[in-house]
Amino acid sequence: MNVLGISCYYHDAAAALVRDGVVIAAGEEERFTRRKHDRSFPANAIRFCLEFGGLQGSDLDLVVFYEKPLRKLQRGLQMAAPLDARSRETVSRHIRHHVHQMATLPQLLADTISYRGELQYCEHHLSHAASCFYASPFHEAAILTIDGVGEWVTTGQFLGSGNRIESVREIHYPQSLGMFYAALTAYLGFEVNEGEYKVMGLASYGKPTFAAEMARLIELNEDGSFRLDLSYFDYVHSLDRMFSSKLVELLGPPRLPTEPVERRHMDIAASAQKRVEETLICLVHSLRDVSRSRNLCMAGGVSHNVVANSTIQQSGLFDGIFIQPASGDNGAAVGAALEGYWRSGDSPRAPHLDYNTCLGPAFDEVAIVKVLKSRRLSFRKLGANELCREVANLVHHDLVVGWFQGRMEFGPRALGQRSILGNACNPATKDTLNMRVKLREEFRPFAPIVIEEAMQIYFDQPAPSPYMLYAPRVRSGMEARVPAAIHVDGTSRVQTVSSRHNPLLHRLLKEFEALSGVPVMINTSFNVKGEPIVCTPEDAVKCFLRTDIDYLAIGDFLVEKSF
Repeated sequence: MNVLGISCYYHDAAAALVRDGVVIAAGEEERFTRRKHDRSFPANAIRFCLEFGGLQGSDLDLVVFYEKPLRKLQRGLQMAAPLDARSRETVSRHIRHHVHQMATLPQLLADTISYRGELQYCEHHLSHAASCFYASPFHEAAILTIDGVGEWVTTGQFLGSGNRIESVREIHYPQSLGMFYAALTAYLGFEVNEGEYKVMGLASYGKPTFAAEMARLIELNEDGSFRLDLSYFDYVHSLDRMFSSKLVELLGPPRLPTEPVERRHMDIAASAQKRVEETLICLVHSLRDVSRSRNLCMAGGVSHNVVANSTIQQSGLFDGIFIQPASGDNGAAVGAALEGYWRSGDSPRAPHLDYNTCLGPAFDEVAIVKVLKSRRLSFRKLGANELCREVANLVHHDLVVGWFQGRMEFGPRALGQRSILGNACNPATKDTLNMRVKLREEFRPFAPIVIEEAMQIYFDQPAPSPYMLYAPRVRSGMEARVPAAIHVDGTSRVQTVSSRHNPLLHRLLKEFEALSGVPVMINTSFNVKGEPIVCTPEDAVKCFLRTDIDYLAIGDFLVEKSF
């Protein structure tokens, strides 16, 4: 049975193909159009999924959309009443556009892939829940989904067992932890739905001196739920403002995007992050008590907060935790397809022991060579062992290498398929990558990759972290060995690499260890600021030539700049 899942029209549009309960292909539209966070109908991602699966549109058994448009429309209409006049007109335009999009979705599927079969709609947070539980290694688990808002739900607690998911409790808009973090992101001068990572990174530089103020913004209830004091927030009343003048009175003047980051901003970020962690601990504690499960699955945009994830992991409330690597709306396409499959029948479900995020396109030697020759680049073909030895030597000598291998990752993280690699042993690597390639804010950390068997030597990480979803502390005594991998608070957003799941990258790290004594490199996404991660060989070569990346390892080829 082939089921296609689709998410689009808000942000991070995506498509995913599930065959007999297994995700075999998935792609984000931004990777194909090169428009970051592209929210449009994911025609390119859909075509890729079908091509990978060897299918025509007519071969699909079912298509599932990731949310229920009529319920979302109901919220839009109901929440329009308290808005100011300008915002009401904006909402009116959005609603008309939304109705048009939903009305034309069946026709778009017919026009794009000649599909005229059944189209189902899955609740937004159920899509998130399915994306993590059905991809997890657990037969049963407690499930927490948390984001800005779906139709009405902002936080969902579920129980998963076998091939079914049951809702336990919901928190509805405008009570939203995701909107709280978005409002503080805007207050600190960063872009909403893009700058939340920056707030998390900035928090490590500050102290939670505004903890009392944050407690006034979010009240924690005895049943584990939370309640925002909405008088401090304006997203209910205006589409132009996330926070009210009352928040400004409480915290002081907001930072403009062009203004420098000051100590007060760092402390506010630290205080907001602390309150988010406290709220999440209350939520998962209550969920464990209700579910009696020792397993936890998580999805939704807030699940990308790696610092909070580590706090949950270190709490000891659960024995096993699985977080969907694509926890945002992109991953909801995966969840919609999985939920559509499992609710269509009664076949037994076998838990996924090793969820694979390498679900995007791959490119053969012919496609790679065609691009390299068209750009008149100097390149050599090497065997796998020789390629790893040469790249390890380049990184050991502080050169920056683009690494383009196999199928593209699905989700916001580069996990060794579309990566830029640097020397974790050199403290200057962070500045080198920032100045020459990434052009990011200096307070944002870079993530390390480490061979799985050496994980606990270098990092206080209790379980493998193959998806870069935790931020453990670097172990005492190891700071001097991997200085470029350490954030200001002593943590690292680590990715573990096993020989079974990524033998080539594992071999590269072993070669680097032979030279440096350390099986750790810096791994950052293969892109520049403001652009999606590269997808094709052409994308990779363009990024390579436009930046100060020194070498490009693409497939079996090592490419050197000739100027």
